[in-house]
Amino acid sequence: MFQLRRAKPGDLARNYEIWRTAVEATHQFLDTSDREAIGKMVAEDYLPNAGFTVAVDGNDLPHALLGTTGHHIDALFVHADSRGMGLGRFLLESFRTEKDVVTVDANEQNPEAIGFYARLGFKVTSRSELDDQGRPYPILHLRWERSASK
Repeated sequence: MFQLRRAKPGDLARNYEIWRTAVEATHQFLDTSDREAIGKMVAEDYLPNAGFTVAVDGNDLPHALLGTTGHHIDALFVHADSRGMGLGRFLLESFRTEKDVVTVDANEQNPEAIGFYARLGFKVTSRSELDDQGRPYPILHLRWERSASK
């Protein structure tokens, strides 16, 4: 049985492993040098400085993480060894429990993520040709609205 809790500083190495294995499993479209540059930024800047909710097992080991700002999902990653266990859905549904609108951006070249969000009621609202760092990885902007999902 998994539970949710706030990430702790001691989770940093495991959270990076979650991010790395998830990206290796789903982001084959990334150029090797871009993957390395993004990994460095995630390890050194993003994970140590942002707040996350993690899904942990009975031994308090994180298997998935969720980063948010307001009503926006900034990051949702599930460890490659834990995929298919419903952890992404668990984190997302917990986050949107008392929200009427949730937004998220996903790589267009990651059909698994796009399908995941579509199954949970998200609709594409717009597209950006480049990612937020100006790299040639198109981003789909998605939105979920409680009224539309009933």
